[in-house]
Amino acid sequence: MMDSSEFGEAAPFLRKSEKELMRLHTIPFDGNSLIYTVNHTDPVHFSTSGKFTVETVDGRNLIVKENGIQQMNPPKFDMIEDIAMLTHLNEASVLDNLRKRYSNWMIYTYSGLFCVAVNPYKFLPVYKTEVIAAYKGKRRTEVPPHIFAIADNAYNDMLTCISWEKSVNLSTIGKYDHSLNA
Repeated sequence: MMDSSEFGEAAPFLRKSEKELMRLHTIPFDGNSLIYTVNHTDPVHFSTSGKFTVETVDGRNLIVKENGIQQMNPPKFDMIEDIAMLTHLNEASVLDNLRKRYSNWMIYTYSGLFCVAVNPYKFLPVYKTEVIAAYKGKRRTEVPPHIFAIADNAYNDMLTCISWEKSVNLSTIGKYDHSLNA
């Protein structure tokens, strides 16, 4: 993990410290009894006695059909930066991850090749010059999710492509020129 001091005051809005993440990732978890229901994104407990009797976080009991249940990811995936890495990739898990990141003002999240941004409806210090400099020349996997990472990677890929095309064109011209002189 990189040094977050590069990001200045934007650091807590981009990535949580290892200590904070460790605290989140060590919450006790029972994958056999914690699930999501389709209509609720809060985790619920259930018992498998033929029917799915679900006890919600607020203590209500619901009876849910099997197709109304989605598996929950272990806490080590809480606030993960790339939701494509979730063990159980389902609607409730994606929404829960986005909700947890948003509640911590981390508005950018990757979803595979894409960058998901959730509008915070307030100014966050994540667009300052020091943040731009921190993303410059870094691979996407080296830095927290941000539109600057996408833009810098696209720019570098474009330069690489142009450089490659020039070398291909020069070698083709050289072959053509050589065939004329032969």
